Amino acid sequence: MSGSVGLIAAVAVVAAVAGGTTAVLLDSDPAAVASGSGGTGVTTVSDGTDGTVASVAEAVTPSVVEISTGTAGGSGVVLTEDGRILTNNHVVAGSDTAEVTFHDGSTATAEVTGTDPDTDLAVLQAQGVEGLTPATLGDSDDVAVGDEVVAIGSPEGLTGTVTSGIVSALDREVTVSKPETGVPGQPGGGNQWPFSYDGGSYNGDLGSSTTTYQAIQTDASLNHGNSGGALVNMAGEIIGINSAMYSTSADAGSAGLGFAIPSDTVREVLDALGTPV
Repeated sequence: MSGSVGLIAAVAVVAAVAGGTTAVLLDSDPAAVASGSGGTGVTTVSDGTDGTVASVAEAVTPSVVEISTGTAGGSGVVLTEDGRILTNNHVVAGSDTAEVTFHDGSTATAEVTGTDPDTDLAVLQAQGVEGLTPATLGDSDDVAVGDEVVAIGSPEGLTGTVTSGIVSALDREVTVSKPETGVPGQPGGGNQWPFSYDGGSYNGDLGSSTTTYQAIQTDASLNHGNSGGALVNMAGEIIGINSAMYSTSADAGSAGLGFAIPSDTVREVLDALGTPV
């Protein structure tokens, strides 16, 4: 691959911070795993799907939210009726709270209750909400190359955006920078997000602190802001959390190479955080 090809590992929308720097960083401490709060049970939404993109979108879109910390933003997936939400750690890194916008346009403040920087996952608890539509976690071990999938998120703040594609590959090793601080900001500034994939490094030096996870690769279109959103099978089950996208340049949109953290990894992390589903 040529050096001009960039991979945006943080598929989050980022706002300018002090000194003109933009973007978000991962927490630095590999052991920084905080316990989250409990919640009510999960309601299956896949009963309302008939295997079409339209039916999957109708069933799952109410379970996907937009997240903003003021300096960064992305998407999230509702896990419980009382507002437990899953997202990427890089969406909320350095923040204790975030504003969540739900499918119906309502908003709530959410507390960051658990993080696992090693897998780039975080859990939030929205305040004062009830009766939400939780998503259903599927089994990523059952996913096969060529399976149809739907991606749902808030690219560029466009809440409830739906794209579709297939699973392009499995067990892709994705390595991202895990900076030394927990505050928003990014090495090099701008939209450069250091990323290593398939033996090549892109968008700058990864630094001494990194994390690697096994990802599902998809050609469903992902853009800035899809981070933390849902990758869904045709039964309406979450089989991955969208976390990275490949781009021909740092500022370009989707090139049909997206990556998601598998749902089985998500389930393990939720168990470790004390917030199982």
